[in-house]
Amino acid sequence: MIHHVLGLFTHPDREWQEIRGEEESIGHMYLTHVLILAAIPVVSAYIGTTQVGWAIGSREPVLLTQDSALQMTVLAYLAMLGGVALMGAFMHWMARTYDANPTFTECVVFAAYCATPLFIGGIAAIYPHLWLAMFIGTAAICYTVYLLYVGLPTFMNIPSDEGFLFSSSVLAVGLVVLVAMIALSVIVWGLGVGPVYIR
Repeated sequence: MIHHVLGLFTHPDREWQEIRGEEESIGHMYLTHVLILAAIPVVSAYIGTTQVGWAIGSREPVLLTQDSALQMTVLAYLAMLGGVALMGAFMHWMARTYDANPTFTECVVFAAYCATPLFIGGIAAIYPHLWLAMFIGTAAICYTVYLLYVGLPTFMNIPSDEGFLFSSSVLAVGLVVLVAMIALSVIVWGLGVGPVYIR
């Protein structure tokens, strides 16, 4: 839930222990955490692309139409919600390889909390500047990876050496899912749901 967010940034080891000890349903997790935090990047992106725009060099900023930005942000929001569930499903499937026996719900909860820095880092989209996005995006990705490697052995109750291998597998699949989402967005754009620019 939202009250764990601060703990994940200040004392992640202890926070993972607390999260592990809670009984959480997927529906409650989505309602109190994922739906709220996943809205940060999409609302920020909507404002950034329709009100601020981005400029290359000294050119006039490029904006998206409000209808186009709304379509893009809704699709991105749905992709983030689905991505959390997909990563949770993969972890649940992969857990038996490492003699862990988490429930599907626990895996989705873990995936949701791991994605927290990415959701919060999405606030950078409110000012779509290349260097700002790269800096905050890189920091968010690094901290997400850190949470994954620190939290997975604790959360799955497995030795740290197995946790490292498990975390590396999850990270690899996460990258594949990201590339697949990018490819899917290109396909969707080709079908006419792409961005419409105004200058």
